[in-house]
Amino acid sequence: MPPPVTTVGEIGTDSPVHSVPMSKILGYMAGQAGGYSLMGFTKKDAYNYINNAKRAKIIDGDSNAAVVYLEEKMGVNPMSMARYNVTKDNMLANMFWADGGSRVDYQYFGDVLAFDSTYKKNKYRRPLVIFSSVNNHKQTTIFGFGLVLDESVGSYKWLLENLLEVMCNKKPSIVVTDGCYLIKAAIKSVFLEATHRLCAWHMEKNVTANVKEEELWQYFTRWLYSDMEIDEFEVEWDDAVEEYGLQNSFWAKKNFSEEDDVG
Repeated sequence: MPPPVTTVGEIGTDSPVHSVPMSKILGYMAGQAGGYSLMGFTKKDAYNYINNAKRAKIIDGDSNAAVVYLEEKMGVNPMSMARYNVTKDNMLANMFWADGGSRVDYQYFGDVLAFDSTYKKNKYRRPLVIFSSVNNHKQTTIFGFGLVLDESVGSYKWLLENLLEVMCNKKPSIVVTDGCYLIKAAIKSVFLEATHRLCAWHMEKNVTANVKEEELWQYFTRWLYSDMEIDEFEVEWDDAVEEYGLQNSFWAKKNFSEEDDVG
């Protein structure tokens, strides 16, 4: 059972404190003092103090370093934002970050959102999530990254909720995933009206790993990438099941049930 998680903070130019943006708090204080120059400290002093207080709650050295790094990125690009939370033991739980350019790109190209959680090549073996899509030049564009505590609906839901807030509550119309049922559950919870589709690349990789017959592999490639009617696909599927003896194949049955979600 994963450790309980406590929400701690976010990093960004307009990070809210008790749901009130810091910029508004400072503006109010400046008004009471008679101007920013009469407050006795600068805006940067205030932001540094708050960020240091948040960072002091994180006891893990590498996690602390990650937060420090992101804070430095905020100084270079004020539109960049990051969110994180910690466990009750003050260990980093989940983190999401996006730079200013990615946030702008999302407003233009975020109608289709690819959610890829297959990267675990880090020493902590934690899922690294990449949010991406394709721009008007058919080039891959990255919207943000997430590092989650574990592969659970709760962690993925936290990530999507924070993505939504950082991206000014713009919801995607289509979300493409590798088919993980935990991610699908989180998507249904956060993006109620979005259509879910399976990533054809992941499906093809799955087929390559499980199908040894070259002709059957070619069938799957056709089904993944061809524009064909449902009736036509079902006829070819039944023929392939009969020809290659897939009647009792759990893998084949599972993939057949998911075929209509491929995008």
